[in-house]
Amino acid sequence: MKKLLVLVLMSVIVLMSGCSSASESSNDSTGQGNSDDKLKIGLTVGTLANPFFVAMGKGAEEAGKELGAEVLVESAEYDLAKQTSQIENFITKKVDVILLNAVDTKGIAAAVLQAKEAGIPVIAVDTNAEGGVDATVTSDNYQAGQLAGEYVVEQLNGKGNIVIIDGPPVSAVTDRIKGFEDVIKESGIKVVAKQNGEGNREKALSVMESVLQANPAGSIDAVFAINDPEAIGVEIAQEQAGRKDEFFIVGVDGAPEVTEAMAKEGSSIMATSAQSPSEMVKKAVEIGMKVKNGEDVEELIKVPVDLVTQDTLDSYKGW
Repeated sequence: MKKLLVLVLMSVIVLMSGCSSASESSNDSTGQGNSDDKLKIGLTVGTLANPFFVAMGKGAEEAGKELGAEVLVESAEYDLAKQTSQIENFITKKVDVILLNAVDTKGIAAAVLQAKEAGIPVIAVDTNAEGGVDATVTSDNYQAGQLAGEYVVEQLNGKGNIVIIDGPPVSAVTDRIKGFEDVIKESGIKVVAKQNGEGNREKALSVMESVLQANPAGSIDAVFAINDPEAIGVEIAQEQAGRKDEFFIVGVDGAPEVTEAMAKEGSSIMATSAQSPSEMVKKAVEIGMKVKNGEDVEELIKVPVDLVTQDTLDSYKGW
C-alpha cells in the first residue's frame, strides 16, 4: 500500500509539473516575453515646436530602428514639472536608456537621480543635466558662440552696438553666450540690450519689439540670437518696425527654416552656427547602449559645429 501511495503521489507531481510548463508555454506564445525583452529608449526634449528637436526625435527613431528598439519621444514644452513627469513615466515603463534634453540643467537633477536609482542609464543630449547622468553628448556650444562672435566682430570691424537675445537656463545656452561674449569683449563692441527670448520665435519677436522701442533707429548694428527660431523672430520684429537695413542677425542651429530665410533676397539673417541634431542623438543612443552593457564611456562628447553664412549656404548639407 505504501509503495502504491508513493507511485500515486509521484504521478500527481508529474502531472502538475506538466500543467505548469504548458501554462508558461502559453504565456510565451502570447508574445508577453518578447515584449519584455524588446529594447525601449525614452527621449524627452525641450519642445517639438522647434525643428531642431524634431530632427533629434527622427535621429533617435532611426537609431532605434537599427537596434530593433521601441523609441518613446516626449515634448516637455520647456516645463520642468512636465519633463520630470515624463522621466517618471519612462521609469514606470522600464525603458532601457533615457536620453535627456534638459529644460533646466539643475532643476532636473531629482528626476535623473530617480532614474539612476532604478538602474536606467541617463544620457544628457545637447545640454548638461545634474543628478548623475552617465554621459553628456552635445554640440560644442562654446565654439558655436565663438564662431558667431568672430563673424560679428569681423563684419563690424570690431566696433558697434549689438543686442543679445538669450534663452532658457540650460548649459547649451550659457555656453553659447560665454563663447560669444569672450570673443567680443576684446573688441570695441558694446551690448546695448540682453533679453531672454526663451528659445522660441514668438517670445523673441516680442522682446525684440521692446528692444527696438527702447533703442532709436540707427543705434543697433547686429543681433546675436542663441538659436534660429529666435533669429527668425528678431527678423520679423525688424521688418515690422521698418528697420530692415539697420542691422544683421546671427543665430545658432543651421535649421531648415533659417537656411530658407537666409536664401531669400534681402534677408537680414547673415549667419548661423550649424549643429547636427540627428547625429548628436544617434551618438547618444550608442553611448547609452554601451553604458547599459557595462562598458566605460567618456563623460563628455562634443560634436563640432560649422558657421554657415549667406555666402556658403549653397555648400551646406543641412539636417
